[in-house]
Amino acid sequence: MATWRPARAEDDDAIVEMSLLLYGPTPPYGAVTDPQIRTTLAAFRAEPVRGRALVLEDEGAAVGYAFLVSFWSNELGGEICTVDELYVDPSLRSRGCATALMRSIMIGPPLWPRPPVALELEVSPSNPRALALYERLGFTLRHNATLRLRIAKDEAEATGAE
Repeated sequence: MATWRPARAEDDDAIVEMSLLLYGPTPPYGAVTDPQIRTTLAAFRAEPVRGRALVLEDEGAAVGYAFLVSFWSNELGGEICTVDELYVDPSLRSRGCATALMRSIMIGPPLWPRPPVALELEVSPSNPRALALYERLGFTLRHNATLRLRIAKDEAEATGAE
């Protein structure tokens, strides 16, 4: 039976491989690279308040992962847990792994430090199975649109922002 647990340093290679599979050959915002994923893993280990990486383990093998990110919402009066990335090996999909993860996060420890006031995530419109799952779990579309201004790293360094 597959179970979720906090990621360890020895999981990094497997997480990188799965993250590259998640994004595939044409990521929406440009290439997601091995060093970029490893930087995320290192940041979560160095500053756990930012978020955490989880691994789905089955018979000793990493068969899925999730990146969870913390965000404080004044509007909702507490911490939101954003599921930034979620990947489950195709052989284990539709077996309740993602559902188990979401329910565990809602409870709090050990996968998330405390019960959040809300869960958030993004889902690609081209992934109707995932959208159906999240709707079954009670997720709804937000009424506000999410806007993003991507700042190139060299521009941030030039302005002193990081």
